Amino acid sequence: MVKEFENNDWALILGGSRGLGLASAKKLAKQGMNICIVHRDRKSDMPEIEKHFSEIRNCQVALLSFNRDILRPEHKREILNEFKIKLGDEGKIKCLLHSVAKGNLKPMTEEGSNSLTVLDFDITIQAMALSLYDWFKSLFDEQLLANDSRIISFTSEGGRRPLKNYAAVSAAKASLEAITRNIALEFAPFGIRANCIQAGVTDTMSLRMIPGSDQIKKHAVTRNPFGRLTVEKDVANAVYLLCKKEASWINGCILPVDGGEHLS
Repeated sequence: MVKEFENNDWALILGGSRGLGLASAKKLAKQGMNICIVHRDRKSDMPEIEKHFSEIRNCQVALLSFNRDILRPEHKREILNEFKIKLGDEGKIKCLLHSVAKGNLKPMTEEGSNSLTVLDFDITIQAMALSLYDWFKSLFDEQLLANDSRIISFTSEGGRRPLKNYAAVSAAKASLEAITRNIALEFAPFGIRANCIQAGVTDTMSLRMIPGSDQIKKHAVTRNPFGRLTVEKDVANAVYLLCKKEASWINGCILPVDGGEHLS
């Protein structure tokens, strides 16, 4: 199979040990892109995660993984220092993929400590939106991005359509989209393209944490013209397409990848 990407191309995936991030890592690796995954997982989960990482290595690409907190500045510094050594003089980051799912799902109306607070909003927006800009700006300032790099993140319909218990995540997704559009506008002169993928309802661990997720899935199937949920592979394929040179004129978009679910 002819591989799409150059030997020195890398994808840096924030939150790539499961779900959409992991599926995208596997897809890009199959096309010849080297992979660096930053994730935060319990020690007990690592044997299963390592099986997936072995699949990536079997694609004959390089794989770096860091089980550290992307929100801690000292961890980011350590990761970038190690990553720069691996990149050497020739390696560059072709794709920065933001797949961080660390949001608060408290309701607004519960009494006492169970209700959503301003601090809950702050933590969620920092993790699921501002962290994209934080990492992107560090990569840009340290000249680690390729000349034609792609900045990709995952949003959801919940950024526009209210759902119970989803207020903090909804605010984070709206912020993420705004940040993406402004990266697309202000960094275009440097050859950088930025887009959000609005995935349809996908049966991931993150979705299953949302109260009422079974009803959300049932409703999504009835709304979808193809009568099924979005699967991780659908989204990973879109990430790959956005990384191709033929996608260089796609910039600043919120791209639905849902089989038409958003139409109804």
